[in-house]
Amino acid sequence: MDATDSARGLFCNRTLNLRGIQAIGYDMDYTLIHYHMREWEKRAYTFIREGLQKNGWPVDDLRFDPELAIRGLVIDVERGNVVKANRFGYVKRAFHGTEPLGYEQQRGVYQRTLVDLGEDRWHFLNTLFSISSACMYMQLVDLLDAGALEGSMGYTDLWERVQRTLDEAHMEGRLKEAIVQNPERFVNLDPEMPLTLLDQKRAGKKLLLITNSEWSYAQPMLTYAFDDFLPDDMTWRDLFDLSIVGARKPDFFSVDMPAFRIEREDGLLREHQNGPLEEDRVYVGGNAPLVEQTLGLRGEEILYVGDHLFVDVNVSKKVLRWRTALVVRELEQEIEAFQSFADTQARLSQLMEQKEQLEAQLSAKRLDRQRLHRNYGETDGPDVEALEQEMAALRTRLRSLDEDIAPLAKASSQLANENWGPLMRTGKDKSLFARQVERYADVYTGRVSNFLHHTPFTYLRSHRGSLPHDEAAERDPQYESLTSGYEWDETTASEHG
Repeated sequence: MDATDSARGLFCNRTLNLRGIQAIGYDMDYTLIHYHMREWEKRAYTFIREGLQKNGWPVDDLRFDPELAIRGLVIDVERGNVVKANRFGYVKRAFHGTEPLGYEQQRGVYQRTLVDLGEDRWHFLNTLFSISSACMYMQLVDLLDAGALEGSMGYTDLWERVQRTLDEAHMEGRLKEAIVQNPERFVNLDPEMPLTLLDQKRAGKKLLLITNSEWSYAQPMLTYAFDDFLPDDMTWRDLFDLSIVGARKPDFFSVDMPAFRIEREDGLLREHQNGPLEEDRVYVGGNAPLVEQTLGLRGEEILYVGDHLFVDVNVSKKVLRWRTALVVRELEQEIEAFQSFADTQARLSQLMEQKEQLEAQLSAKRLDRQRLHRNYGETDGPDVEALEQEMAALRTRLRSLDEDIAPLAKASSQLANENWGPLMRTGKDKSLFARQVERYADVYTGRVSNFLHHTPFTYLRSHRGSLPHDEAAERDPQYESLTSGYEWDETTASEHG
């Protein structure tokens, strides 16, 4: 299989030679284990609502709506809005509470505002675990605006309260306890996942489990997801050369934290003393330099695979220079949506090309009219009256084209999600989420088992980065000779890719 020929492909921002990778580390949640997002987030939403109900909030009638939010959106706690920005930080779509902002209203609010994730005002929805919080927040904004919430609070207070309430449910263990008791309801099993890791292990790669989940949750979930699909009496423990639970990422990659070895299945711990960790054991805590010391590896010899843009791929890339792969579970659905829309997209592109040609003709005639009025320069127009008639005819054709384009453009903007459209795009541009993927993930894909189709020995090459002037250059008959032998720089590919 070609690396990018289907929704199950591996998509490469920076060239990655898997033959040079000596160890592969894996996150667990939404990486090695895929959840039914709607079921998981509905349960998380229920716990948030119950927590707010205990404190007298009027949320009894609220219901989880998985279409209200997607990963990659940004919460604007200053205004109570949820926005989708392009790669430059310009807001392209916005909701206030559960209602979309109209074009003029959005323009008035954000015309001079860029989304800067370094500011406290903006909260980026990094993972699928953010959907329940975002949905509740949007609904609470409606209640706050309607005066249904007592006390003095703002939009920032609302977001903090939602996050705190969800954190309390996690700390009590209620959410994960519900998952462990009924894993078949929440987990989407992937029989190819264990074989993928087994291929990598038998090819000589050291396999690492590095997850923030605690032993009491990781052990039964991995048993459920892996053991039935492994040969003989092999278990998930046999796949990993080193397993670390309760890793406390992102601090795991940058803070010198102690490691504790799990001595028994019930989770009894013993503190690890100085020196390398023991392979084929399970630890709680620890840190990335200790893992490098244990393996005798560092930097680009290690690939880390996870689903969280910041916790998994950003920090491991920036601090340690590990190679990175991001799991974007929504990617398969998005690619399939684009594939099914291909014929309509071709028609839309054809109409847009006609529109651009007519607009260019109209602009040229406007300039001719201006020159005739001002009596300067050369013109192609015979006289002002004739130009006015030609311009009127062009405007009529443009209005007719717009009527044909409008429903197709709307359908294109609603691919994958009716409210927000595709995860990786805003119109023709890349989304802010896509830009983060480019910057920090060497490779991205829809699921770990996609590596199965490309073997542990694959050489993944990044594509030549595109620039707006490329199309013009490619029309030049000398283009092929000009670019022959040109060696594409990987850094440039990541910046413009």
